Amino acid sequence: MYSFEPSDEQRMLMDAAQRYAVNDLRKAAHDADEAGELPQALIEKGWELGVLQASIPEAYGGFGEHSAVTGVLAAEELGYGDMAGALAVMAPATYALPVLLAGSEAQKAALLPPVIGDTWKPYTAAFIEPDFDFYAGDMRARARQDGPGYVIDGVKAMVPFADRAQGMIAYAALDGKPQAFVVPAKAEGVKVGEREKLLGLGALPLYRVAFESVRVGEDAWLGSSPTKDATLLIAASNVAMAALGVGLSRAANDYARNYAKEREVFGVPIAQKQSIAFMLAEMAIEIEAIRLLVWEAAWLLDTGKDASKEAYLALTGAADMTMMITDRAVQILGGHGYIREHPVERWYRTGRGIPSFPGLAMV
Repeated sequence: MYSFEPSDEQRMLMDAAQRYAVNDLRKAAHDADEAGELPQALIEKGWELGVLQASIPEAYGGFGEHSAVTGVLAAEELGYGDMAGALAVMAPATYALPVLLAGSEAQKAALLPPVIGDTWKPYTAAFIEPDFDFYAGDMRARARQDGPGYVIDGVKAMVPFADRAQGMIAYAALDGKPQAFVVPAKAEGVKVGEREKLLGLGALPLYRVAFESVRVGEDAWLGSSPTKDATLLIAASNVAMAALGVGLSRAANDYARNYAKEREVFGVPIAQKQSIAFMLAEMAIEIEAIRLLVWEAAWLLDTGKDASKEAYLALTGAADMTMMITDRAVQILGGHGYIREHPVERWYRTGRGIPSFPGLAMV
């Protein structure tokens, strides 16, 4: 059974991530959301934490070993600061970790070192599709074998940094199963559309990308995972987004609780009102419950067991929990919850989209 106590190394990473989340991400989040852009220096500082580098063995340019549990602990802290900033910092992981988890030795040796360097680089993944009923297990994007390679057709949405990507992982169905393919960013047939405008994640550049008969070589397929498809990668992505949702929910809960302790009505802090106190208690309970689901799913991934069900439960649970908590945080702040001077309205807009965000992060 997994331990509930982080190791010394995990604790150090969590503490560093939390300091960055509070002192850097949180402080920059409002202006970045208004401007629609994250400062490059902010992303670089997050990269220097070494979250991804610590998951990559030395043989491929990193300095650690992959651990989904360590990944979710760090992701939760980053989500506590700001979701858009966290996803920007973590974007290269959506390229590197599929290679690490499902690539051959040759693919790892060739593809990982360029990603793991002193500076953050815009590597990304094209996962989500622009369909209201999108389901990762039945993608509309298709790949077919053609001679020694593959041809990919389909449309993807919400692809981070697609306009400047140095490399991309594209997900498509091959013989009815979701698969991952390494696609050069400038490959013929890759059409990057206009930047998408969404309810949340205003600071994160997201693009729609069309794959029009994109040809890739035989070595582009990441087919060395135990399941020979992208099942493991989908589970790792679901767990990552669930962890980020826990972090965002913690932020909203803490902010609402502190506000309720300070805000007085008729000479009494509203936190002492039964209706508010009960809301805050239920919010805290939900966060702890979903956190345990996330830890369990991550632990299963680390043990090499099939974590598909647990990862899906963690994601759906985190999606519902985040929507509930951010909504209540807005309610607790009353009229102040609806104005941009308080971050709860941004967390509410972002949290509402978590069910649509799988594929934007990975641990």
